[in-house]
Amino acid sequence: MTATTDSSTAALDTGDAATYDLTPLISPYLDLHMMFPLLEYIDSLISAGTISYSSLDVAQARLELLKPTHMVDYAMDIYREVHGVDASIPQEMEDQKAGVFQELEELREGQMKFDELCRSEETRASLVNNNQWNVKSLTSMATYEITPETIAAYYKFAKFNFDCGDYQQGRDMLENYISLHASPPKQRKDGEGDDEDEYGAGSKSNVEEEKTGNANMYYLTSIDVPLLQVLWGKLSCEILVEDWEEASIALNAVKTAIESLATSHKITALEALHQRTWLLHWSLFVFWNDASGKGLESMVELFTSEKYLQAVTTHAPHLLRYLTAAVLLCKRRAAKKAGSNSNAEGRRLLRDLVKVMQQCEYSDPIVEFVDKLSVKFDFEAAQSQLARCETVLSSDFFLCKQTELFMEEARIFVFENYCRIHHKIDLTTLGEKLAMDRDRAERWIVDLIRNALLDAKIDSEEGCVVMGTGSTSVYEQVMEKTKELTARSGGLVVNLRGYQNDIRREKVRKERQAKEAMEAEY
Repeated sequence: MTATTDSSTAALDTGDAATYDLTPLISPYLDLHMMFPLLEYIDSLISAGTISYSSLDVAQARLELLKPTHMVDYAMDIYREVHGVDASIPQEMEDQKAGVFQELEELREGQMKFDELCRSEETRASLVNNNQWNVKSLTSMATYEITPETIAAYYKFAKFNFDCGDYQQGRDMLENYISLHASPPKQRKDGEGDDEDEYGAGSKSNVEEEKTGNANMYYLTSIDVPLLQVLWGKLSCEILVEDWEEASIALNAVKTAIESLATSHKITALEALHQRTWLLHWSLFVFWNDASGKGLESMVELFTSEKYLQAVTTHAPHLLRYLTAAVLLCKRRAAKKAGSNSNAEGRRLLRDLVKVMQQCEYSDPIVEFVDKLSVKFDFEAAQSQLARCETVLSSDFFLCKQTELFMEEARIFVFENYCRIHHKIDLTTLGEKLAMDRDRAERWIVDLIRNALLDAKIDSEEGCVVMGTGSTSVYEQVMEKTKELTARSGGLVVNLRGYQNDIRREKVRKERQAKEAMEAEY
């Protein structure tokens, strides 16, 4: 896609959304199918006249994305959109369509036996209860005529359905495939096993039967690179059917699998870093659509964890936009949860964010807004960046639904910082800082005071806001200073043990050298 601008300064003057569009940076880390919702949103921005892309360029980009998929009919519709309604469809696309139907029949035939078994609930339940619902057992029984090739064809058919755009069917098939490698806990009937428990006797075989897989990974008993790809497919399906609760579970499963493979050295450190970078980008769909209200807090926790922070700073500094927005949006929510230690918790989130900002070579109005306000205390520059933030938010696929809430939280953030260095604030001046007129600023502050979000009072005669003392309690001070004491103590213990081990090794080395020297003399 190419942006068409009339002058080099037009984007800055008008706040053109194309200036801040992250689609080209994000797209290399997304599945092709995930790009279609993003392009649809860009189309809506073009229609609204808020972004200077060409709709023809977007259609051409969509057509290129469709080529590797099996959505041939959709590709033909886009081809006519690009080249005209009366344009003849290229023979290449007709051949691809015929090939898709042929492959469909071959895969459907190859996986039919296992598909029929999956649909037979009674038979499947019996196999599960007898611990026979796994690849080894099913392929060893002649009754069902299932071979390893049958199961492989089933997995290929699941991926085929996904490439055809049938994400629901692909998800259901992947669930069946994953269940073959999983060992979930058995659901005991009432009273079952009571006799054994009464006398404390349980056979070894029962213990083995009750061995379960990793609960964070769909109860998979083990993980390898091919199964990791299956989990990626499951996550992709959940995102594309917009089942955000299940997508959150799938996201955690992929995260657990990556760390397990990295720990067991089944993938290299560099491969793990690449996998984490992809996961961060896919997680944007999950976290920014989480209706429970915990999504953004989970996002901040993930993005600021050591291994994933490394991925942000080295491979994807543009993700700093989403981390910054998430911190501003969940800062006060996290503060409320912390109770009396609320101020310290809010400061901690911002302090950690500023550290990340210093490590990333990336900037946009959202990031600059926090930098000007929290680091440089330049309120005029922060106000200028805040005006641009609305353009960035409304044109961003992930942030657009949070525009109004972000602007409200940003104004509160400005006000909090302004109040930290002023005891008495003129309402007219404050309105200018918040991009409001005097009366609106006064009503806004009254609402904050009424909702117990601000320790202040309004002096109507002087037309100003008088701030409360806001002193930090002793409890807050103690908690802030001792919060990381356990981690520091643990670090000191580890360092001390390492030092002691080094001393022992050096002592053994010297003794060995002395012994070898004595033996050499004799």
